[in-house]
Amino acid sequence: MSDARPNFFDFDMTKLFADFRFRPFDVEALWAAQRRNLEALSQANQLAVEGVQAMTRRQIELTRETFEGLSSLLRDLAQPASPEERIAKNTDYAKQMLEKSVNHGREVASIAAKTGADAAEVLQKRATEGLEELRSFASKQAA
Repeated sequence: MSDARPNFFDFDMTKLFADFRFRPFDVEALWAAQRRNLEALSQANQLAVEGVQAMTRRQIELTRETFEGLSSLLRDLAQPASPEERIAKNTDYAKQMLEKSVNHGREVASIAAKTGADAAEVLQKRATEGLEELRSFASKQAA
């Protein structure tokens, strides 16, 4: 008896790919697109680094201001005063420090948010350009 089962590994590759046309693609355009992608990533990274540096500088300034305020409070507390005056000064100082802390936190968060938004804008712009390049490439290949 002969084995009538088909052998799935016995097929003609030329028939399989007979209708498939190898279209050459523009390697230079591909490299140029990748170069632009890397440039966008580099630019976004640079914006992020600059933002972190600005945020760090501002945090150092705010810390210095806080220590100056604390030093001023300690000088005031060293002066003779009644207990009521000391309580009033401490309460006023605590209120000022709380307000400053909230404002400083907002300022630092604002710097961080702006940095993130700027970097994301660069990447989003490049992604949009990349999709347009892909669309253009596909339309050239179809033509």
